[in-house]
Amino acid sequence: MKYFFRNDYSFGAHPKVMDAVCAANLEGNIGYGDDKYTARAKDRIREVCGCPDAMVEFVTGGTQANVLTCAFLLKPWEAAICPHSGHLNGHEVGAFEATGHKILTVEADAAGKIAPEQLVPLLKLHEDVHLTKPGLVYISNATENGAVYTKAELTALYDFCRKNGLLLFVDGARLGCALASDANDMTLPEFAHLCDAFYIGGTKNGTMFGEALVITRPELTEGFFRMKKRLLAVMEKGWIQGVQFLTLFEDDLYFKMGRQANEMAARLQKGLKAKGWQLWVESPTNQVFAVVPNSIKPQIDAVCEYEDWCPYDETHTVVRFVACFHTSEADVDGLLAALPDLH
Repeated sequence: MKYFFRNDYSFGAHPKVMDAVCAANLEGNIGYGDDKYTARAKDRIREVCGCPDAMVEFVTGGTQANVLTCAFLLKPWEAAICPHSGHLNGHEVGAFEATGHKILTVEADAAGKIAPEQLVPLLKLHEDVHLTKPGLVYISNATENGAVYTKAELTALYDFCRKNGLLLFVDGARLGCALASDANDMTLPEFAHLCDAFYIGGTKNGTMFGEALVITRPELTEGFFRMKKRLLAVMEKGWIQGVQFLTLFEDDLYFKMGRQANEMAARLQKGLKAKGWQLWVESPTNQVFAVVPNSIKPQIDAVCEYEDWCPYDETHTVVRFVACFHTSEADVDGLLAALPDLH
């Protein structure tokens, strides 16, 4: 038997989401997001975010959300500041830069976070009018290394952005796990009021596909749908996204799934440590990073789907295991029993 810990989108969708889509499947709905489900889902998201005037739009995936939002919010001569490990920079094959904008990277810490003081030299350098002008800061919550921004950290970053004419955009592909984490000290409304735009990731937390983009400041939203259409992000059967996201925010389902993924990752992380495995970082969310000898990788390959994250040294590799809404205690315990001890 092989266990699936490669990512948090190896399984289709939570049964409640599938049931809701099936129930609406043949009833007939208007396309392009002009349907009753999408309208109700947008209202519900504004409600749970505490942002009654926010713009809410649905797109199909994280890269699409990142590229569309950053390209829309920036003027043609402006650039996005991004942690060197950020998804916009590291995993999207230049998709954002293909829109004509530059990425200015800063070194993230081991957790994948950046802090305001790191941005000061970059802003000073780019006062030169012959260089691109930083216009937006991109971060992820949870980060690519599984960490969570605290309220104090996000407040400091947002205050800095507002004082320096920058917008703050948060990649929320794993926002459910971030907000459900024991390391988190923010509510969703508190989080929503500490950035200019963010998205609520569904693809990695229980939907078949889809992200809910929220731009919290109405003055930033004029013309967004045209930009969405121009960048090929308008879905004809948009009502499917509306149905899915409406279901996510019934009975706290979105956060229950995030907690489930986090708890299973914590169980795996604890079990690996008990077996003598070295952790690369301690993750409070649904990603687990371990340093393994290359010599045992064939044994891991035989029992588990996982991901090689990065080289550690000449004889070791950092590997990543990811839990999701469908991961069970039996999955974790079965994997742990099948993996070798490294004491």
